Amino acid sequence: MATAQPHYKHLKEKSVSIVLAPFSGGQGKGGVENGPDYMLKHGLEKQLQELGWKTSIKEPLKDTNYEELKQTATEKSATSKTKRGDLVGEATKKIYNTCKNEIGDDFQLTIGGDHSIAMGSIAGLLQRYPDAGIIWIDAHADINTVTTTESGNLHGCPVSFLMGLDKENYPPELQWIPNQVLKTDKICYIGLRDVDAGEKKILQENNIKAFSMYHVDRFGINSVVEMAIDHVSKGNKDCPLMISYDVDALEPSYVKCTGTMVKNGLTLREGFFICERIAETGNLVALDVVEVNPELGTNDMDILDTIMAGCAVVRCTMGETLL
Repeated sequence: MATAQPHYKHLKEKSVSIVLAPFSGGQGKGGVENGPDYMLKHGLEKQLQELGWKTSIKEPLKDTNYEELKQTATEKSATSKTKRGDLVGEATKKIYNTCKNEIGDDFQLTIGGDHSIAMGSIAGLLQRYPDAGIIWIDAHADINTVTTTESGNLHGCPVSFLMGLDKENYPPELQWIPNQVLKTDKICYIGLRDVDAGEKKILQENNIKAFSMYHVDRFGINSVVEMAIDHVSKGNKDCPLMISYDVDALEPSYVKCTGTMVKNGLTLREGFFICERIAETGNLVALDVVEVNPELGTNDMDILDTIMAGCAVVRCTMGETLL
């Protein structure tokens, strides 16, 4: 028997705003800003239309002031050891304003760019759906604070900023983030396998739910997804859900064009199943797909495989089923 296509009960119609976030300032490797363009050229918008979605495109970073700032952005923040705080602050605030004010009743699909863009996409989503649960698919926890980060790269810090951790040490450019907009019990991780010592302490002290690859191996991907949904939903069967998906959650052999690969990740089927199963709830309202970096491929097949995986994550989240 064919599987029924997921419905989206929080949406008035099957309409999606594709928010393009071609941003690389949260880390040091160029090229990730080209991820959105490559995914669109691969036919992502048409693929969504074929699934029955009405599409529109938002481009918050197409802005003269932002373009000028890119030319003058500093490597180090003026009052912090974090890098490019002025650029990250400006870009994520623009993404936030778009996600907060311009999406309306549409599904919010944000295509990055590095994972620092989630400061804007998640904060904006939570202004429209304050009780939404966030399921973070990633090899990394991205919950370093200004104090604990070793690299200074802000793509490793978005969750801590959204939770208001170590706020007294924020660079001034990131003070715009609403304080504690994301509650510590409204996020759940899947796929972790490279977590810094400082991050482990933060996860433990704040009792933040996280499933590493150990848990995927032990319980199986379906049980992990079910537990993640239950955790962030808090018993509310209609709780809005958002997925923030870093493609480095997948086994590197499938996604060679991403900046921080870690071996022994999710298989493609596991990675797609997460999206399919969460979509089945009918509660999905938003998705990030980040860290696709076409410039890191050594050949055209590496690039194509990674772009195809990113597009497939979107399709599986937005209604594509095997039967």
